[in-house]
Amino acid sequence: MNSNRHRRRELFRLFSATCLSTAGFAVQSQHTAHAQGAAQTPPVTPTGSQPGSQPGSQPGSQPGSPSPAPVDKYPTRPITLVVPQTPGGTNDIVGRVVAQKLSDVTGTSVIVENRPGAGGNIGTQAVARGSKDGYTLLLTVSSAQAINPALYKNAGFDPVKDFTPVTLIGSVPNVLVVHPSFPARSLDEFLALVRSKPESTFQYASAGNGTLNHLLGEMMNQMTKTEVQHIPYKGVAQALNDLLGGQVPIAFASVPSVLQHIKAGKLVALGVSSAKRSPVLPDTPAIAEKIPGFSGTLWIGLFAPAGAPRAALTQLEAHMGQVQAAPEFKEKLLGSGVELASATPTEFANLLRDDLATWARIVKTSGARVD
Repeated sequence: MNSNRHRRRELFRLFSATCLSTAGFAVQSQHTAHAQGAAQTPPVTPTGSQPGSQPGSQPGSQPGSPSPAPVDKYPTRPITLVVPQTPGGTNDIVGRVVAQKLSDVTGTSVIVENRPGAGGNIGTQAVARGSKDGYTLLLTVSSAQAINPALYKNAGFDPVKDFTPVTLIGSVPNVLVVHPSFPARSLDEFLALVRSKPESTFQYASAGNGTLNHLLGEMMNQMTKTEVQHIPYKGVAQALNDLLGGQVPIAFASVPSVLQHIKAGKLVALGVSSAKRSPVLPDTPAIAEKIPGFSGTLWIGLFAPAGAPRAALTQLEAHMGQVQAAPEFKEKLLGSGVELASATPTEFANLLRDDLATWARIVKTSGARVD
């Protein structure tokens, strides 16, 4: 037991460093079911326009092959936005909002393609190994891009060498939720209850070992000197199903994934994991109000495969700037529980590198591993 507590203390110290790094980016208002296969949605057609003509595809760069041809105007044909998670999750919700607005801005269709599997690795690998012409992009989350390389023995991609950061899009807090049958209706009542009971009396669900909602639970255990038992599932969907059914009464979950259930009274929100209250759940306290220093969020960002034409990426960055500046874009994200965030490509690249180093230490300390 002492060794477990020592490991959680070290885990908390490292986790806090990650949260402070992420918090350095201004918020303007950040897991996955292991399903196989791909689900592709129809193209998003810009409002009041028709998709432009589709010239012949430019060949993707393969080892030893020439670089893609220079780009004068981008885009001139449909863009595929790969979301490496299942439909309905946080990243998928954001991906569809991005696709619609990017389509409106560029006058070109944007196709959302879900490529789930292996915690996001399948879709991420597909983009890394696919065409380098700038028309296949990756919209992903920090848990997949920054944690998986340490969590998996072989994630199948290099998050730095295989990708070029385009823009940071959003920040997503988690929320501590309980089933309505749980005998606590506030964070104060929750903390008093778990402190009054023997260790492992209560259990919390997560999307799997090493996921953000797992680490947030460990962080709370450490900071409150409690022992709520971790129950890992194989993805968000399974964990959420058992949470809604009351089989496991407690969980940390991203706000978008449980917002509708909170509003419907099927789950009770006790506190958000961001340093301050979320504008999406203004009446729900930040956990930091009761546990000073508690903070942890998920980021969502857009990447291009390494080797994509610089001219195309420059235009894509400008287009995404227009997308993120649109009031209706911010409104839709907030309505889904996502807070708009911004960073230059260089700042985003530095954030990714910092997160990779820190999460590698956190995963090692937690003992989490997927082979």
